[in-house]
Amino acid sequence: MARKPGSSPSAMKNRAAKTAAAMAPAGAGATSGAAAPAPKKRTNPVQFFREVRAEARKITWTTRKETWITSVMVFIMVVLASLFFTAVDGGIGFAINQLLKLATAG
Repeated sequence: MARKPGSSPSAMKNRAAKTAAAMAPAGAGATSGAAAPAPKKRTNPVQFFREVRAEARKITWTTRKETWITSVMVFIMVVLASLFFTAVDGGIGFAINQLLKLATAG
């Protein structure tokens, strides 16, 4: 069933209104003598954890194979980086020692 052009679901409208309200500057649309906005209503802890579980179900978790491959790739990159920095450190150390020998010999 096709939507009518220009219509959007009410959930999208509500989300757009909330986003616009959150993004608006603190004083936008209010008179200069207006009181501070009312604090947000506290969420029930049971409702909070229910929402957390619902959001956790939306996560696309990696497979064991993907995790293993990524871990091996990270390990290889760490080894390569350590070899690179060891070589650079050795080269700089050698150059400084040669400069110091040259300075003290002459």
